[in-house]
Amino acid sequence: MRIPVFVSCPTALSPTQEAQRKVILDMLDQMNLEPRALGRSDYPTDLPLREVMVIARHCAGGVILGFNQFTATAGTSKPGTDREATVSTPTMFPTPWNHLEAGILFSLKLPLLVFREEGVSGGVFDHGVTDVFVHPMPEPTGREHELKEVFLKWRGRVGAVYFA
Repeated sequence: MRIPVFVSCPTALSPTQEAQRKVILDMLDQMNLEPRALGRSDYPTDLPLREVMVIARHCAGGVILGFNQFTATAGTSKPGTDREATVSTPTMFPTPWNHLEAGILFSLKLPLLVFREEGVSGGVFDHGVTDVFVHPMPEPTGREHELKEVFLKWRGRVGAVYFA
């Protein structure tokens, strides 16, 4: 029997991002975990945000995959405040669904594992926002065994939730 875990990930990915996602999914498979995601394994019959909550309630953990989904090359951050700044280098943003889904999983007190593509920041991807470490997105290099330690520790917490 595989333990269900929620995977927050955009559906539109570049080939490189898809390869990185596959590294994560392969690791979940090795850990006997079943990835669940809106628009991939589960399809909404109701409002999408409500469906995320329904899926998440049946999961014992969550994985947040912060892939770049929008790049801003110019703009103003925090306009009209004393912290206003002009964007002078490309700034990368994940899907807003990562933040919504992470918030739902966090509120359900589920163990989280958070990964972010280099350059992605803000919200759940900022260090210290949640009680979990934000990991760099793994590359498909054949060195996935290094990633296994991270998954084993998280998998222990997921199992404790599932079998409680």
